[in-house]
Parts: sequence; structure tokens; C-alpha cells
Amino acid sequence: MTRLAGKSALITGAARGIGLAFAEAYLREGARVAIADIDIARAQAEADRLGENAVAVEMDVTDQTSIDAAITTTAQAFGQIDILINNAAIFTAAPMVEITREDYARTFDINVAGTLFTMQATAKHMIDRGVQGKIINMASQAGRRGESLVGVYCATKAAVISLTQSAGLNLIQHGINVNAIAPGVVDGEHWDGVDAFFAKCEGKAPGQKKQEVGAAVPIGRMGTAADLTGMAVFLASDEADYIVAQTYNVDGGNWMS
Repeated sequence: MTRLAGKSALITGAARGIGLAFAEAYLREGARVAIADIDIARAQAEADRLGENAVAVEMDVTDQTSIDAAITTTAQAFGQIDILINNAAIFTAAPMVEITREDYARTFDINVAGTLFTMQATAKHMIDRGVQGKIINMASQAGRRGESLVGVYCATKAAVISLTQSAGLNLIQHGINVNAIAPGVVDGEHWDGVDAFFAKCEGKAPGQKKQEVGAAVPIGRMGTAADLTGMAVFLASDEADYIVAQTYNVDGGNWMS
């Protein structure tokens, strides 16, 4: 029996990468999935590929009107939202003396405010409908510690961990479980840009940083989006009903907490 049969999920930033892998895993487990993304063309193409249990939803997590509309559209398509994954995020990096207010504001607006206000709007929907829902926020190992060139991004992911704790404690009174996943280094489109930054900033050859980072993971390699799907399915399932306000490391042994 599939573990998410009859459930409906809204996944932000789901047109590519980790979010898309989550959507595919949820569909395999019997859920219906809203692929929410600011890139609606790509979201629609993926929804068409994935079949009738997937719908594309245009969503900008920095715009409250867009957040509310995405929740309404998903609820109209599926009847209600049982699961939210707050996956939409951006990466930024700079030496401390080169961080700009503009970059700081944009990164916090997407990674922190986007998570908070999407979580808030979805929780309101769940409470109004009497849904015993699951909310999963995407944190990072970067939220567990500071990193020399990644100050702003680390701070946003630390904030996500803290929001998960506060929201988890508050929303469980409504039967809504809030937890988070903290990935380590995950290969994909995102890391191509990260590697290019470190190549420029640290004078490394293209691909060198990625190789070094992968070799440093205790399990011996970088993660993949598929490595994260098991935890995402588990936290959305009935098996996680007694888990509240936790952030789970899925990082090949990089961080222990």
C-alpha cells in the first residue's frame, strides 16, 4: 500500500532539482501534487510529464497575493492541502566585507519570509478545513554552523530551523506537524553555480570545489536529490505523527546533532 494515498501536497520550487524529486516520490506513494514554481512554463512541462495527479501552480513566495492564490488553486484542484514542503530558496555567497544589503534582503525574503508566510497561509487553510496536516521546511547543514563565505545563506537556514521549532510547537495544538530536513551538499544545477563561485573566489579550477566537498563527506560522495526523498515521504506520512519541531540531517554524516 502506498504511504501517501489520498493525500494532496503543495511543493514550492518544484519545477526542478530537489523539489521535483520530492514531487516524483510523492506521486509514486499515491499523493496528488501541486508543482509550485515561479517558472510556470517549466512547472507546467513537468506536470504534463508526470500525469493527471500533478498540476502546475504559478507561485512567487515573496508575494503574499501569489502565495494565497497558489493555495487557493491547489485546494480547488485537490479539495484540500494535506502536505506542504517549503522548498523554494536561493543560494548566495560573498566575503563578509562584500555582502550587500540588496542581496541580504532578497535572500531573506525568499528563504525565510517565503518559508514563514507560505507556512502561515497553508496552516490557516489546514486549520479552517480541519486538516491534520504535515509541513516540511527545507533547512540545510549550513543552518547548523557558520561558513566563511556563506554568511547570509547560513543565517537564513538557521532561521528556518528556528521557525520550524516555533511553528511546530504552536501548530501541533491544531494537529499539524511541522518538521524540517537539513540536507548536506547535494549535486545538481544549484551546485554548478556554487562551484563557479568558489572557483572565482578561492582560485580553484572548475569542478575542483565540488570534488573536494564530495570527498570530505563521510559517506564518500555528494548527495543527490533522490537521497532526500525517503525522509520527505516519511515526514509526510502517518508514521511521523509523533514527531514535532525536529530538523533531520540527511547529509551523509557531515553533521551530528
